Amino acid sequence: MSPIDTLVNSTIRPDVRAVASYHVADASGFIKLDAMENPYHLPHHLREDLAQRLADVALNRYPVASYASIKQRIVDKLGVPDGYDVILGNGSDELISILCMACAMQDRRATVVAPTPSFVMYQRSAQFAGMDYVGVPLKADMTLDLPAMLAAIAEHKPALVFLSYPNNPTGNLFAADDIVAIIRALDSNGSGLAVVDEAYEPFAQQTFMHRLPEFNNLVVMRTVSKLGLAGIRLGYMSAAPQLLAEFDKVRPPYNINVLTQVAAEFALDHVAVLNQQAAALRAARADLTAALARIPGVEVFPSAANFILIRVPNSDDAHAKLLAHKVLIKNVSKMHSVLANCLRITVSTPEENSAFLDAFTASLAA
Repeated sequence: MSPIDTLVNSTIRPDVRAVASYHVADASGFIKLDAMENPYHLPHHLREDLAQRLADVALNRYPVASYASIKQRIVDKLGVPDGYDVILGNGSDELISILCMACAMQDRRATVVAPTPSFVMYQRSAQFAGMDYVGVPLKADMTLDLPAMLAAIAEHKPALVFLSYPNNPTGNLFAADDIVAIIRALDSNGSGLAVVDEAYEPFAQQTFMHRLPEFNNLVVMRTVSKLGLAGIRLGYMSAAPQLLAEFDKVRPPYNINVLTQVAAEFALDHVAVLNQQAAALRAARADLTAALARIPGVEVFPSAANFILIRVPNSDDAHAKLLAHKVLIKNVSKMHSVLANCLRITVSTPEENSAFLDAFTASLAA
């Protein structure tokens, strides 16, 4: 064994060495339909105004640590209840990590519970924080198995339950009454927090944000990535003020850079433009869903997000042929047995949706 291998083996945790890095595919030269991004740019006149604001940023200074200006815009424009504040993260990923670090216990192994398949960072963040992770399989139709979730809560008394609403990668909204039952089960056990992850709220138009005053153990998390600002990496979450105060102790200082802050403030000053783009994508989702449903051999699952999950006879073959047509989608068939032969397609512009459909139809015919 080489000296560097000896060093790695003696200093890096075995579970970290065993896990693969989070992989992001190279999309250069492809029609990019794999990452649930908003395909639309800001209008040209707004981009010019934004460029001026960014040019005026004091890059030589640290951000204002309170982030009061951007947080106030989020509270005012994105439906945060009166009397509630938000914590900001470098995307939702950092917020998930903050929650896990804050809830991981030093004297015992705390547990995270989540439906599976769901967003992979719930499990990864739990692992890296030193928590146990319990995944509760979805039903074959991708819906939540409420009895199994409640049984897992009763058995493991989790510190955190993550609920993606809508769920990624399946796209469906879990029943609101089921989520309430989980929140109440956690509360009755005194065991933990229910984290409702609303990353795709602009496309679902369903939310638990207004119900924060109803449940002390509810945390609602969102991101501006899916709204059209994936490049600036900004997530936010709200909860009871006493909880936020504890989470804020774990948040790294200056975790949101000044360029992100200014870009987000500017975008929220023009949030109507982003909402119009979300409305266009909801309409495109309906059209793309209908077109996919007409293709023989394709099963289309209901989606309230900006992507669609489908099942095909051979997902590996279809995915490879789409790559040959320079169309990049996500092959999720290996994530979980319930996703066998499933592909996930981001809803895009009419032109890119049409190009995908042409390539997809050709790949199935071949």
